[in-house]
Amino acid sequence: MNIYYDDEGDYLEIFIEDSGPTYGEEMRDDVTLFKKEKTDEVIGVGILNFKKRTKSLRDIKLNLPFEINFSTLNV
Repeated sequence: MNIYYDDEGDYLEIFIEDSGPTYGEEMRDDVTLFKKEKTDEVIGVGILNFKKRTKSLRDIKLNLPFEINFSTLNV
């Protein structure tokens, strides 16, 4: 999993695997899903104006349009 946050641009990006060749599909205002070009599989999400959407970072509840299986991750 790759998580990137740009404080100046207030932009959060989460990828569940290497981005590789992808394309973005806007789902609603300021929310973009990233999909693999070859398979259309969702592998990431980008959220513009991320901090503006919450009063506190502790209040963040993000319902992603895909599942992440943490039990298969090696730490």
